[in-house]
Amino acid sequence: MAHTLPLLGRTAVVTGAARGLGEGMARALVRRGADVALLGHEESELARVAAALPGRAAHWPVDVTDEAAMTRTAAEVEQRFGPPSVLVANAGVSSGGLFLDDDPATWRRVVEVNLIGSAVTARAFLPGLLVTRGYYLQVASLAAIAPAPLMSAYCASKSGVEAFAHCVRAELAHRGVAVGVAYLSWTDTDMVRGAQHHDSLRALRARMPGPACRTYSAQPVVDRLVRSIERRAPAIYAQPWLRAAQAARACLPAVVAHRARREFGRLAGRADLSATGLLGAGGEADAEAAGLR
Repeated sequence: MAHTLPLLGRTAVVTGAARGLGEGMARALVRRGADVALLGHEESELARVAAALPGRAAHWPVDVTDEAAMTRTAAEVEQRFGPPSVLVANAGVSSGGLFLDDDPATWRRVVEVNLIGSAVTARAFLPGLLVTRGYYLQVASLAAIAPAPLMSAYCASKSGVEAFAHCVRAELAHRGVAVGVAYLSWTDTDMVRGAQHHDSLRALRARMPGPACRTYSAQPVVDRLVRSIERRAPAIYAQPWLRAAQAARACLPAVVAHRARREFGRLAGRADLSATGLLGAGGEADAEAAGLR
């Protein structure tokens, strides 16, 4: 049984667990035998997810950028479930718009939640992973591989978490902790659906090449991520073609710049390129909690 269910009886911590991929991973981890700590901003949504997983999940409303609160939460999680064997740094927000026109506070918040929040999460929970010789999964994005015009904060933050995870992997490998980075393209989540409400992001996505313009179902992504957690994989490509994008990443900034020069010329005067604010219901909840609304 331990061979077929390597997470049986283990503790997993998932940030951004109130909705989307975080919720999906929490449910899948419970099915695979883990006890799951659900972390996120939205207490009512976290309670809803936990209620569907009776006895196997508990929730903690917390801002991943609050170091003191995250340290307290880590202690409470360990008291409830024991030291974690899995940590999934999934919490993230995004916004769209031209960098020069974006609200500086919103731009900063994206970086704070995605990058600083991941580092705070790791600092709080990695001591427990050292005890269990566990696995830390950092959720990154295609945005770490290729630049995406109108999403400079998101790209900066996801490039940052990728580099951060690689550094932590090198520092902790000799102590038995494995670190993985997950790369995802547009996946059917609340945040991605929120992007579709804005002309500029919708228009630019429609002009992205090949598979990069598609929206992918969430459940296959969740399944791939959880299988990779069980294997302690160093890199997870939620859509297989992202592996090829990774191999070609040195060329991608020039390709994107060339296409953007043409596409922005076409969009000028035809699409609203104004700043979107934080995207989706999760982004709205974060903006309210952070005083951006």
